Amino acid sequence: MRNADTILGIIHERGRKGLDLGQVYRQLFNPELYLRAYGRIYRNAGAMTQGTTRETVDGMSLKKIESIIDLIRHERYRWTPVRRVHIPKANGKMRPLGIPTWSDKLLQEVIRSILEAFFEPQFSESSHGFRPSRGCHTALSGIQHEWTGTKWFIEGDIKGCFDNIDHKVLMSILREKIQDGRFLNLIENLLKAGYLENWVYNHTFSGTPQGGVISPILANIYLDKLDKFVEQTLIPRYTRGNTREKNKEYYRVNTNRWRAIKSGDSDRAKELTRKIKTLTPVDHHDPAYRRLKYTRYADDFLLGFAGPKEEAEMIKAQLTTFLKDNLKLELSEGKTLITHATDMAKFLGYDITVRKSKERPRLNGTVALRIPPKVLDKICSRFKRDGKVVHRPELTVNSDFDIVSQYGAEYRGIVQYYKLASNLGWFTRVHWYMRRSLLMTLAAKHRSTVRKMVRRYTNIAITDDGTLKCLMVIIRRKDKRSLLAQFGGISLKRKRYAKIIDEKPNPQQHSASTELIQRLLADKCENCGSTKEVEVHHIRKLADINQPGRKTKPDWEQNMIARKRKTLVLCKHCHDDLHAGRPMRKST
Repeated sequence: MRNADTILGIIHERGRKGLDLGQVYRQLFNPELYLRAYGRIYRNAGAMTQGTTRETVDGMSLKKIESIIDLIRHERYRWTPVRRVHIPKANGKMRPLGIPTWSDKLLQEVIRSILEAFFEPQFSESSHGFRPSRGCHTALSGIQHEWTGTKWFIEGDIKGCFDNIDHKVLMSILREKIQDGRFLNLIENLLKAGYLENWVYNHTFSGTPQGGVISPILANIYLDKLDKFVEQTLIPRYTRGNTREKNKEYYRVNTNRWRAIKSGDSDRAKELTRKIKTLTPVDHHDPAYRRLKYTRYADDFLLGFAGPKEEAEMIKAQLTTFLKDNLKLELSEGKTLITHATDMAKFLGYDITVRKSKERPRLNGTVALRIPPKVLDKICSRFKRDGKVVHRPELTVNSDFDIVSQYGAEYRGIVQYYKLASNLGWFTRVHWYMRRSLLMTLAAKHRSTVRKMVRRYTNIAITDDGTLKCLMVIIRRKDKRSLLAQFGGISLKRKRYAKIIDEKPNPQQHSASTELIQRLLADKCENCGSTKEVEVHHIRKLADINQPGRKTKPDWEQNMIARKRKTLVLCKHCHDDLHAGRPMRKST
């Protein structure tokens, strides 16, 4: 039996060479792929969330994998309708979210890994969403460093992209490269599985299930057609000229300036130096020069165009027509805008503009990424009421370590995301509000004052930019590394080449050699030693069982807390006793 990584490597190589993928359905018979999938997704918070049945990751076993494979082998696997819930969006509206059952999640992850291995080398370099080693920062960095001279931004937003993906179009795209009818039928049945909302069944005639493991890769396969249309049709059509025409006035003034310097006429040289600073070496209005740039993250995309607005309008119209005729999608009129480059275009939470400065003309035409003022206002509003900073009473029951750790993680995540912004220093305001709220929360917990909390927890953090003040809690442990929670101590100096990519699990971490997989393959109960019907007990988080104030804890809880594990391999008898609250039998 081939190793999962070997199988995916062979599939990846076929995709890299542009070959068709055939006879892939039989790979779904390999339990190694399911173990790899299990190791990859069991940590997800949603793994313990029920779909339309009571099944979750809790109770996972080798027997369950064998059962799924048996159904797949005989083509009897039936997808369960997802449970639909609605979650709030940033604009106040609600977004539908589908929650699959655990078996469906596991099989979806196996299919996703196969599709990713095959299609990843064929995807466009302009696509950055839901891809290994890519993310928001790779998309933004490309805009910042490669879009110099842009005159117009075309902000693209596809209306209800995930909900409106046409099943016939998607399946026809998959059939272009995958020559395995059984594998394609399995995917098509998934798309048509339907959903339960308020326990009423609804058919799905379009879209991919948001919340499904497989949805992002299917969306990328679908929208790759848009990427190819832009790169192979629009960009060649709207690219003209090798370089911009030289600005003759700039070179004339520069020549006269050097002559004045050589002749010793300092007054004339200073006058011409001041004048040359207002000029640029090239003509940014060269009518013979055109450039079109493009990047996409999920269903949001941005184009940068160096040329007249009339042509930018034509580009937008052609995109609208292509999406409607070829992909059965529509652009959102309210969010698809043509913005002058010196104004602010919005993309991935940043304001994007092209610099225009009389004092520093050499910066003219370069792209600047900025933090929107509304982002600062929104963050600060979480820590104040009626214009005054307030503490967070819900956190006062936590330990000082946990309080500082939570504030520190929130602040660090925000700053790291906006590290590319030229106005990163604006976060001094956010730092002040969060630090004050943190100190007030600690003071409320200890019935003390902010001043005393400052004296108790102020410390120094050593960074690449020198030493910085921060708030720090240190828990020293005998014969172990000390635990440290920190708020602040992060430089607000812009990093032009900062790179934070979407979380990409380490392939080795999730291979069949992970500790949990090895424990499951050992096929032995970690409580009584039985080898009959072994399965895995899962909990959401250790804090659920490690609650302060509980004087006595059962042996299994003490075992998980001591090992810092959210999993325990048990036989079915011990697992049933655990859930029923009965004492579990001891090993003999």
